[in-house]
Amino acid sequence: MEGREAVPGLAVYERLTAEEMDEQRRQNVAYQYLCRLEEAKRWMEACLKEELPSPVELEESLRNGVLLAKLGHCFAPSVVPLKKIYDVDQLRYQATGLHFRHTDNINFWLSAIAHIGLPSTFFPETTDIYDKKNMPRVIYCIHALSLFLFRLGLAPQIHDLYGKVKFTAEELSNMTSELAKYGLQLPAFSKIGGILANELSVDEAAVHAAILAINEAVERGVVEDTLAALQNPSALLGNLQEPLAAIYQELLAQAKMEKAANARNCYLQDDGDSQDIYDCYLTQAEIQGNINRVNVHGALEVVDDALERQSPEALLEALQDPALALRGVRRDFANWYLEQLSSDREQKAQELGLVELLEKGEVQAGVAAANMKGDQEQAMLQAVQRINKAIQKGVAAATVKELMCPAAQLPPVYPFASAVYQQELAVLQQQQQGELGQEELFVAVEMLSAVVLINQALEARDTSGFWSSLVNPATGLAEVEGENAQRYFDALVKLQQVRGVDEAFLSWNDLQTTLSQVNSQVQEETNQILAVSLINEALNQDSPEKTLSALMLPSAGLDNVSLPVTFRYHFLLMAAKRQKAQRTRDPGAVLWLEEIHQEVVRANQDTNAAQRMALGVAAINQAIKEGKAAQTERVLRNPTVALRGVVSECADGYQRVLEGAMAKKRCPGDTAFWVQHDMKDGTAYYFHLQTFQGTWERPPGCRLNTSHLTREEIQSAVTKVTAAHDRQQLWKANVGLVVQLQALFRGFLVRQKFAEHLHFLRTWLPAVIKIQAHWRGYRQQKKYLERLQYLKANVDAIIKIQAWARMWAARRQYRRRLGYFQKNVNSVVKIQAFFRARKARGEYRMLVHTPHPPLSVVCRFVHLLNQSQQDFLAEAELLKLQEEVVRKIRLNQQLEQDLNLMDIKIGLLVKNRITLQEVVSHCKKLTKRTKEQLSDMMVVDKQKGLKSLSKEKRQKLEAYQHLFYLLQTQPLYLAKLIFQMPQNKTTKFMESVIFSLYNYASNHREAYLLLQLFKTALQEEIKSKVEQPQDMITGNSTVVRLVVRFYRNGRGQSALREILGKVIQDVLEDKMLSVHTDPVQIYKSWINQTEAQTGQRSHLPYNITPEQALSHPEVQRRLDISLRNLLAVTDKFLVAIISSLDQIPYGMRYMAKLLKMTLAEKFPNATENEICKVVGNLLYYRFLNPAVVAPDAFDIVAMAAGGILTSRQRHTLGAVAQLLQHAAAGKTFSGEIQHLQVLNDYLEETHVKFRRFICRACQVPEPEERFAMDKYSDMVAVAKPMVYITVGELVNTHRLLLEHQDWIAPDHRDPLHELLEDLGELPSIPDLIRESVAADGSTDLSKLEVSLTLTNKFEGRATGTDDTSTRSLLLSTKQLLADIMQFHPGDSFKEMLSLSASSPQEAAHRRLMCQRQACEAQNLELLGRHRSLVADSLLPLAEKQRRVLWNLRRLESLGLVSASDGYQGLVDELAKDICNQRRHRQRRKAELVKLRATLQALRTKTTFCEEQGDYYSQYIQACLDHLAPSSKISGKGKKRLSLHYTAAQLQEKGVLVDIEDLPTSHFRNVIFNITPGDEAGKFEVNSKFLGVDMERFQLHYQDLLQLQYEGVAVMKLFNKAKVNVNLLIFLLNKKFLQK
Repeated sequence: MEGREAVPGLAVYERLTAEEMDEQRRQNVAYQYLCRLEEAKRWMEACLKEELPSPVELEESLRNGVLLAKLGHCFAPSVVPLKKIYDVDQLRYQATGLHFRHTDNINFWLSAIAHIGLPSTFFPETTDIYDKKNMPRVIYCIHALSLFLFRLGLAPQIHDLYGKVKFTAEELSNMTSELAKYGLQLPAFSKIGGILANELSVDEAAVHAAILAINEAVERGVVEDTLAALQNPSALLGNLQEPLAAIYQELLAQAKMEKAANARNCYLQDDGDSQDIYDCYLTQAEIQGNINRVNVHGALEVVDDALERQSPEALLEALQDPALALRGVRRDFANWYLEQLSSDREQKAQELGLVELLEKGEVQAGVAAANMKGDQEQAMLQAVQRINKAIQKGVAAATVKELMCPAAQLPPVYPFASAVYQQELAVLQQQQQGELGQEELFVAVEMLSAVVLINQALEARDTSGFWSSLVNPATGLAEVEGENAQRYFDALVKLQQVRGVDEAFLSWNDLQTTLSQVNSQVQEETNQILAVSLINEALNQDSPEKTLSALMLPSAGLDNVSLPVTFRYHFLLMAAKRQKAQRTRDPGAVLWLEEIHQEVVRANQDTNAAQRMALGVAAINQAIKEGKAAQTERVLRNPTVALRGVVSECADGYQRVLEGAMAKKRCPGDTAFWVQHDMKDGTAYYFHLQTFQGTWERPPGCRLNTSHLTREEIQSAVTKVTAAHDRQQLWKANVGLVVQLQALFRGFLVRQKFAEHLHFLRTWLPAVIKIQAHWRGYRQQKKYLERLQYLKANVDAIIKIQAWARMWAARRQYRRRLGYFQKNVNSVVKIQAFFRARKARGEYRMLVHTPHPPLSVVCRFVHLLNQSQQDFLAEAELLKLQEEVVRKIRLNQQLEQDLNLMDIKIGLLVKNRITLQEVVSHCKKLTKRTKEQLSDMMVVDKQKGLKSLSKEKRQKLEAYQHLFYLLQTQPLYLAKLIFQMPQNKTTKFMESVIFSLYNYASNHREAYLLLQLFKTALQEEIKSKVEQPQDMITGNSTVVRLVVRFYRNGRGQSALREILGKVIQDVLEDKMLSVHTDPVQIYKSWINQTEAQTGQRSHLPYNITPEQALSHPEVQRRLDISLRNLLAVTDKFLVAIISSLDQIPYGMRYMAKLLKMTLAEKFPNATENEICKVVGNLLYYRFLNPAVVAPDAFDIVAMAAGGILTSRQRHTLGAVAQLLQHAAAGKTFSGEIQHLQVLNDYLEETHVKFRRFICRACQVPEPEERFAMDKYSDMVAVAKPMVYITVGELVNTHRLLLEHQDWIAPDHRDPLHELLEDLGELPSIPDLIRESVAADGSTDLSKLEVSLTLTNKFEGRATGTDDTSTRSLLLSTKQLLADIMQFHPGDSFKEMLSLSASSPQEAAHRRLMCQRQACEAQNLELLGRHRSLVADSLLPLAEKQRRVLWNLRRLESLGLVSASDGYQGLVDELAKDICNQRRHRQRRKAELVKLRATLQALRTKTTFCEEQGDYYSQYIQACLDHLAPSSKISGKGKKRLSLHYTAAQLQEKGVLVDIEDLPTSHFRNVIFNITPGDEAGKFEVNSKFLGVDMERFQLHYQDLLQLQYEGVAVMKLFNKAKVNVNLLIFLLNKKFLQK
């Protein structure tokens, strides 16, 4: 309120007009109310720890009840759990406004303030808040609640802000208008304390006086007086502590001063007419609140002292101080409290920079956290104990199950490697010689899990997964080098392959050993590379010495490197290096280790060869000098010298020539010892003749021996001698060759002469040919004439010879072909089988796919209808099992009826006993009452409730049980009823009635039946309301909404958490994630960031269009990053959804499958893409998408108390959901959002993945297979299904069925009409409950629950059909026709039935009939019910033809077949039977398995019912024996007790009503003797008239109770005497049965 600096005085009011004064008064009221709003706002902010709207908006924000419910949770969490608050983050309220469920929040708050004891005087109505009818009343209640909670020590005190806050003139004007709308007087906020004080005690005056005394004592300031006043019992103050009296005085004085100052401020602002003493004095609630405040502070100091001393005992005692009122403090958790609160205290000191006391809320939070840690620790210890026991048992699956228990707090465990965990942990346990601790298990499991992941990655050949698992610190592997990753992987894979499948799992030791080996190999390779580089460097420097040094390095791995070969090493390596440079055209080419090794080996080999060659040459020179030819020839053959062409015959020649050569080279005085040998590669090898050592390098000061023959000189001499010898030997050895050569020359001369003659003939070739032709012609004519003359002379013989020749040729050709066929008989058979099979397939396709197959095709396959021996046996067993199952079902039904009857009898006996005790206890008082009153007391059914023990109520109860069983098992009724109800009532009806009827699918039976209801309702909705597939998306489908609502709660909610929880949590925890795709927003963010960094205003405009924003490269870059982030996050969501197919509830997947099938059936022209979009809308948009958009609303992620999602997080989830929604629907970006068109390719790819996901999601088994349900399930169940339903829901369901029965069941013969007729008129709620309950007006009768044991009224009824004889006639005709068609084929039935059969046909038919008769004889008893068909099948063929003709005429008269189309309908029927024969056998086999299981279950149930019946019989007998007189009274040898009454006496007692044909005056002459029988509960009644025995009547006590149960008041004895049943029972109870 602006300008409120001075308070206007009276003089100001004198100058104002009346209107101005009223206006100013209204503004003062508005200012006061705004102050109260501000006070309430600040107090609620202190309680809720969150910021609230401004005071002018506070009223509107309170209407949805969310803030009020949160406030209720603060002080009464058990009454208002946080999860029960509707729309806790107010998303629904912000989107669509108020919802009727927001009233639940208001009611929660009202329940909370009632729970803590706030007087109801302050309570507002729900409409005051929701409809904003009286918001000042709500603020008034909040102020009272604050004071009340402050008194209890549960909340801080609300502060008086009157005159301390300012509001604008506009705010005051608006509030004035709002208060004028209410039309109510503002509540007296200042009198709240007094009202609370008055509510505390009946003696208001005493309380008032005591509070005034306390205020006066506080004003005086004497601590002792204040304490004495506080201790006055009339003040009703609690939790006073004398040591804190001084603090009480100080705090109360301060509070009183503040209140007095606020009161004076109020007096200045307003008139003083409404002043109250409590405006300046503290009220009882305020005093108690300040006392509690001091007590809490003192208790917190004690807690802090205990924490300072680190004393668990002292801390526990301090926490149990009533002043703190801490919840959940446990004695055994003292050490946990000390640890947790000490940690909280240190953390708070670090944050504030000084040590401060912990607040009460912080202490409570610490206690809760310590309790949680303690519970977790205990659960962890128990889990560890179970794990050790499981390890000791040795069952791998059980061990893994215990390891996966969350309480054990162990790392992830992988069940597929259960044997590994069991084996390794068992070994570890044996090593420890005791149980393993949690730390040991944690380390072991962590390491084993890492090893398991490594093995899994190795088996899957997943290198990335292998490396991530290998570098995981949990693995504990040493010396893991990143550059060796691939070598590790290859080595471990090779090790797995070497070990084989049985031992493929690698242990930790195997992994570490392999890693060490690989590291060693890599180190060796590194050292070798270093050595190779040194060798190449030495070669580059052309230094043989350095080359030798490098070669001799151990890391080079070169053996046999010798110093004398240094020059050869260097020479060969240099040559190899030059050659490699030339080959690769790389001047800097280097030699690798293998190449170096090859050259070193080659150098050593060359040295050895040169050494041996030099020695050989020296030996040759020595032999030459000695002059021995044989020795010279032997040394010349030395292989090391490798001389060619040495021949032993030339030894002398060699010696002679070599001596000559040596003599020529000899120089006088030549005494040198070095000899030079030239090698092939141009190098020289120097050899010392005395030391026999050689070198590749010329020795310093070397002088060569000139007379020594070299190898080349020796080879030249040997070659010269050998050549001369070879020429001489050649001539000697080739004399024949010379002769042959001469012959060749002579032949050449002869051929030359022949060629000349041939040339002459070719020159005259025409003349030569002509001469030859004339000569050949003459000779041929002569031969022909002679032959012709011979043939003419022997014509007959020639003809015979030709015939024989032709016959022989034909026979030979036939035998060849026959032999060919016999040789390839298997191929011939295959070819024939192929053609026959092709023909048969064509005919069978015609039989199966043609609507009207021809008769000839049917005849081709009619033999398939013949029954084999196995068919007869299977059919016989099926019939036998069916009969036995039916008999067992009927037997069980009879046993259940007997059990129900026994149950009623037991109830009657017990109830009668109770009634008897009541009557006996009041027997003396009842002696003077009328007989009718006594009879009424004996009536068993005093309570008229639905479950009372009377026949009428029993029938009513059974009728309801029959009705709800029919509704539960026949879903069509409820499906139609759903669509007859208004849409806004459907959800309530489903949740309150239908879901209760199916027990929320709590077991397999209810889950199966609920799915049948959803199935029927969906099919009904699509059939009647859907005109195109798109309607299921655009329209709000009732069934889809109900299905999603059901499966998204409960177990479906946990499935959503498993599917989406991790990825959503990752998104929420990623603080740097940005997926903004709006160019304008990105542009503005860029501008703001630039200005914040530079501190200067940007020169760019702030408000621009998206196109202008996209023109900036920085915006494009940021947009590109956002799009990449969006695609990455969306991919994570997509993978989580697609890979979690099995976690989607089965019901959702089956409804998706059903939706797809139903739409495809109704819209056959619709494309698969259209139908998949509808199914995808159900699975993703309806089921998964809401959880992505608002995970906090579905408990997908854990949120802290009061925590909400930030706008950035919601925007990220919304963007992901929008992208996934586009992908699921197959939509792409276009139009105005062109910058997002780059995502279209991704959307198309994702849409294909969604299509595959939807197709796989629809691949689920039928509910019958999933839940193992069939038609016998209810019959074999021992326990009948039960439902729990309120009386109001029972009556409402009955009413709805009566209103809509004609539409739900149009046929009046429908069982529903029968059951509704059994129920009769609609009962009222009091009629269905007990009178005792109905009389209690405080109970809501409609919410009382009743349990219904559902039973089937129509179970066991025979369902006959009118067309049994017609079907039997048709079946007989088809059987006869099948027999005829096998042996008497024809083109039509007329031809087939008119022509007589041949003898072979009759014989074949007779053989088949004999076989069939033999099979049927074995199963004659079982097939007895089909004897008519059996007899017809054994008739002769002719008789069958006549019988078929007669049957055809009857069928034609019935209109089933027509002769005009050749009885094609009958042909079609036979074709269908042939096609269905195999399926019939399969169904029969499955039926046999099912019947065997059913029979076993029925036998079990029969045994159970029989045992239950025996127990009931024994119990009834025990009850009767207990009621019978004791053995002491009727013992053996004593006369049995008997009653004797005259008819008049019985009439006087009210037992006898009348005796037909006997006047009342003669009643004293009639005597009735009642004698108990031998069995308990049986009596014999004997009547006498004038002492003469008339008749005897056997009376059963249970029969009397049954009559009483059925409501029969009067029964007849001897068909004449009428007696009162109730009084007769009373008489028997009193005289014979025990009391």
